[in-house]
Amino acid sequence: MGKNPREIREELEEKILSEIATPSSKSRGRKIPEEPCEIRTCFQVDRDRILHSKSFRRLKRKTQVLILPKGDHYRTRLTHTLEVMQISRTIARALMLNEDLAEAIALGHDLGHTPFGHAGEFAMRKIIPDFHHAKQSVRVVEKIEKDGKGLNLTFEVIDGILKHSKGMGKIFPDNPEFIPVTAEGKVVRVSDIIAYLNHDLDDAIRAQIIKPQDIPKEITKIIGESYGERIDRMVKDVINSSKEKGDISVSSDMLWAMEELRTFLYERVYTSPHVMKETAKVERVILDLYEYYISHPHIFEEDSEGFLTDESFEQRVIDFIAGMTDSFAIEMWSKKFLPKPFDKI
Repeated sequence: MGKNPREIREELEEKILSEIATPSSKSRGRKIPEEPCEIRTCFQVDRDRILHSKSFRRLKRKTQVLILPKGDHYRTRLTHTLEVMQISRTIARALMLNEDLAEAIALGHDLGHTPFGHAGEFAMRKIIPDFHHAKQSVRVVEKIEKDGKGLNLTFEVIDGILKHSKGMGKIFPDNPEFIPVTAEGKVVRVSDIIAYLNHDLDDAIRAQIIKPQDIPKEITKIIGESYGERIDRMVKDVINSSKEKGDISVSSDMLWAMEELRTFLYERVYTSPHVMKETAKVERVILDLYEYYISHPHIFEEDSEGFLTDESFEQRVIDFIAGMTDSFAIEMWSKKFLPKPFDKI
């Protein structure tokens, strides 16, 4: 009997991938061993499990930056994820890395984001100070999906999901504990910031929070004037710099420009009055729901339909709220806290 499609693909990867790539056959495996698929490599299986998960579908109704935008062309957490995925694949292909691994990490990296984006995450930290969407994404794939069974993903995908986030920290941190163990994970880490810098800037201009001429000229000289030009320059810079250094890298000029643009966005967009005016309301929704469910366990059981019964009650409430979409959180809050018109008995 000849080799099956997975074995043929694994052999091909061994021949064509670069020295810093992660061949599927060299994966460290899963916590719960499984029989390998005859058709797909382990990373292709992970990609498909994420793509077909409930948490992935909910990303379409979760905020990226602008809370509940009325326009059809503003980004959501789902479109952000897809942009990160495509940038990751482009860079991975150019560097002869494992595209399937990069794609799986990119598709799963934000599964743990709360409703209302970072505003919701800040609210969750008032309940549990060490809450972080990257850690929550790992909880989603390990403990929450499939009614508490998890997706049983490979070590490499989970590692990349956990270590994708940067906040205001360095794109390539000094502490090796925060650096993905695979080149593909590093690609997703830098692709994430390329994606959000550009689409958040684009959305902010569309929403008239800022104007194109507000962007400092010393930044645009390096990254370009238009959305397409900026993406093109950043992606090519990562590819060329990585080829030169033999590891995933960004040139010093581009790194400076990206970090300066991030600072500009934090000051002029993420913490602008236009965005922050809704933050207090978002916090009220999250905190009110948490306090209500903690005080009314029977209502929680009804609303959550027996969600994660093996976990502690408080953890179940946190996970349930964290997994909500923007619209579902508002719906649940409205049912609990807005008065209803009287009707005859």
